[in-house]
Amino acid sequence: MKHIQLGRTNRLRVVKKVDFGVYLDGSLDGEILLPSRYVPDDCRVDDELDVFIYLDSEERLVATTEQPLAQVGDFAYLRVAWVNNFGAFLDWGLMKDLFVPFREQKMKMQKDNSYIVHLHVDEESYRIMASAKVERYLSKDMPPYQAGDEVEGLVWQKTDLGFKVIVDNRFGALLYENEVFCELHTGDRVSAYVKQVRPDGKIDLSLQRQGQAAVTDFSDVLLNHLRTNAGRTPLCDKTPADEIYAVFGVSKKVFKKAVGDLYKRRLIEISDSGLHLLGE
Repeated sequence: MKHIQLGRTNRLRVVKKVDFGVYLDGSLDGEILLPSRYVPDDCRVDDELDVFIYLDSEERLVATTEQPLAQVGDFAYLRVAWVNNFGAFLDWGLMKDLFVPFREQKMKMQKDNSYIVHLHVDEESYRIMASAKVERYLSKDMPPYQAGDEVEGLVWQKTDLGFKVIVDNRFGALLYENEVFCELHTGDRVSAYVKQVRPDGKIDLSLQRQGQAAVTDFSDVLLNHLRTNAGRTPLCDKTPADEIYAVFGVSKKVFKKAVGDLYKRRLIEISDSGLHLLGE
């Protein structure tokens, strides 16, 4: 016997059918209604369903087969649907909007603007709500990463140094601006690589793999690019870094090292007009 996870997807068993839906076994939390509009056509008693559990307008537990844009414990970039004298309400993909009280706002939220927030269950009211005070919910544990590890990140905010990123829904990290060769915006989801974890637990990221592994990988990409483009590309050492990134998604440094690698292997020749694949 256990409690359901409020604000999360739960797998629950159908215990009975009624005219207005079905009731699910919420174990210690009793039976939970899944309204008719969410009940699968072939649903039967004893079936197990994956449902999201939240509170209805009367603060009762209710289930839905719809999936919200974020769940309790997640960081997400959500739009303000409306505001009132108590706070803001975010569109998170369900009929009932997600509440952000004024005390959980860093600045007064504006209708139709979007913000990075963390979803949690308020200990006093037992309501699902969100907070824009993101730092409070980042893990204080030492990150378990090694240099070169690939991680998923949510771009949080722009700073003088670069972009703050929330890594794997847990840790704060930084992408340095001089290593970003594409447009990034708050709310973007990115794949990145750990450059280092500092002794204080802070994480430095890169959008590209580091070291020889990055060069080796991109050498193969560049070789394949030449083979599928009549053995030629106008890109060369003199091409601006942003143009190289726009085509290949790598830094000019990685591009130049890969060019050198292919040249040493006598696979290409280099000229003022670009790169030419030998033997093609």
